[in-house]
Amino acid sequence: MSELTGEELALTAAKAMDDKKAEEVQVLKMPNIMVDAEYFVISSCPTITQMQAVNQSVLEAMEDKEAQLLRQEGHSGNKWLLLDYGKVVVHIFLSEEREYYSLEKLWADAVKIPFDSDSV
Repeated sequence: MSELTGEELALTAAKAMDDKKAEEVQVLKMPNIMVDAEYFVISSCPTITQMQAVNQSVLEAMEDKEAQLLRQEGHSGNKWLLLDYGKVVVHIFLSEEREYYSLEKLWADAVKIPFDSDSV
């Protein structure tokens, strides 16, 4: 299998999140000078149980694409889970935490990549 682009991996993660009904899924193309990752994929969930389901869905979808997980932060009970795939960093928040950290505002210069769950 040929290596997928960062955007293809980001959209794969976004689709996996959407499949588990994650809320407000966003794909952001990050500015080159700000971070090492090309893309952030961000979503929120109303419960920790749903966060865990979304996390597992992303892990499985990325494994199917042979994407290598470099680092995972947060475990069951955490309010923010992070999956680092190098080109793509996935953030899964409990709804209140997402509002508090507001990554979309922090990275306001990032380009929003349109995500339509039917097109992935």
